[in-house]
Amino acid sequence: MSYFKNADEVYKYLGGVFRVADEHPEVGPALRGSGITLRLEYSNPDAVITVRMVEPSIEVIEGETETTPDVRMSMAADTADKYWRGEYNVAVGLAKGQVKAKGPVTTILKMVPLTKPLFPVYKQLVAEKDAPPVGSYEATS
Repeated sequence: MSYFKNADEVYKYLGGVFRVADEHPEVGPALRGSGITLRLEYSNPDAVITVRMVEPSIEVIEGETETTPDVRMSMAADTADKYWRGEYNVAVGLAKGQVKAKGPVTTILKMVPLTKPLFPVYKQLVAEKDAPPVGSYEATS
């Protein structure tokens, strides 16, 4: 079963990390300085996020858009979740065909290390989703 229930959750969490990135003191300026427009196509559930990383701010567009991306990446939404948790290597995913990319892939690979400071931010974003439901029973030993 997929971690995300629907596209709205993909937009909330995977899109949300880019919205937060804009405010991050290290990551925001670095991503905006790249001038790249990235289209992320997710499956299970299906969702499309286009991220315009240009000055003066990062723009996150949910769903289809006429905006032309510099780079397109496609992957399962669960793969993106693992990446943002710091549990997935994009370069290995590209090599194995789990992540597909069109455009200057080297540009994306250069940006990957810039996003590492966002891993704890993403974990905070999904903490509410990861928490056990209120009233759920947890066994103790």
